[in-house]
Amino acid sequence: MALDATFHALSDRTRRAMLRGLAEGPRTVGELAAPFAMSLAAASKHIKVLEGAGLIERAVKGRVHLCRLSAEPMHAGAEWLRHYEKFWNARLDALEAALAEEDETKGSRRT
Repeated sequence: MALDATFHALSDRTRRAMLRGLAEGPRTVGELAAPFAMSLAAASKHIKVLEGAGLIERAVKGRVHLCRLSAEPMHAGAEWLRHYEKFWNARLDALEAALAEEDETKGSRRT
């Protein structure tokens, strides 16, 4: 499932940091690996997870691998989260109303 792959890819802080870098523009594998204490092979494994989720596209030009952000899969994740945001907002609004009613009831008993 594409959504599972997206959330799996985003679950790792290194991969999220790589995506933040790619949001500024295309990067080589070496540039993506540079901020981290990791080998190019380890960075490549992270990049493969991001590619598998469709979050980045890699173009190979000779020995240079240039990565670009592909944010479309994040849209599906954002939509999924928005559904639950509506759910929790409704629940919190109901709680706020119940607490306000309770405060009002307590206040009228004191007078």
